[in-house]
Amino acid sequence: MVGSQVGSDLLYSNPLAGPADVSAWMAEGPLRLGSHNGALELSGSLDDEEFGDHAHWTFWCPEEFPDGIRIRWEFLPLAEPGLAMLFFSALGHGGRDLFSADLAPRTGYYPQYHSGDIDALHVSYFRHKYESERAFRTCNLRKSAGFELVAQGADPLPPTGDAVDFYRMEVLKDGPRAAFSINGLPLIEWSDRSDKVLGGGRVGFRQMAPLKAAYRNFTVEKI
Repeated sequence: MVGSQVGSDLLYSNPLAGPADVSAWMAEGPLRLGSHNGALELSGSLDDEEFGDHAHWTFWCPEEFPDGIRIRWEFLPLAEPGLAMLFFSALGHGGRDLFSADLAPRTGYYPQYHSGDIDALHVSYFRHKYESERAFRTCNLRKSAGFELVAQGADPLPPTGDAVDFYRMEVLKDGPRAAFSINGLPLIEWSDRSDKVLGGGRVGFRQMAPLKAAYRNFTVEKI
């Protein structure tokens, strides 16, 4: 069953085979759901040239996870330009649930996430939205609130025309440690030396329009 626990270490599993598998997920912003060869296709429903930064969206898994987890999913870019990222360890200020009525409403507008009333880590990859990003491709790890760039690594993902199969994405979050890899290639390894280390929380996908991408085989495992 989608979202069920399967074994002592697997906290959540979802094949992301199509829109029916994410009926319980929470969308913020103009998200469009579709299917792509047995995978979930995600894209925006608004024209980014007309709506600008309000054309982007965030899509939250319905579960809240503890610290000490490994997050895995498969990603295939279908149409660019655009940008993809993953939020994790996301909570409201003061440890409140991300969907608490005490928090300001969120509509997919990026400043609400990086400089609003939530705390989170997020790794951005496939940063092909702007010419400067495409000219020198990196993966960025940021800590919010505050939009602090805490680590950076090379992005090996090719343009959509050269992406012939899904890429295996992995985020590890364990206490002060956060790591990110693609197809088993380590790209980011960071340890939080601050006095405010984020722990457990919510996990969610985000894209910048007009990117279209397919996702499948999302799992969260206790480590």
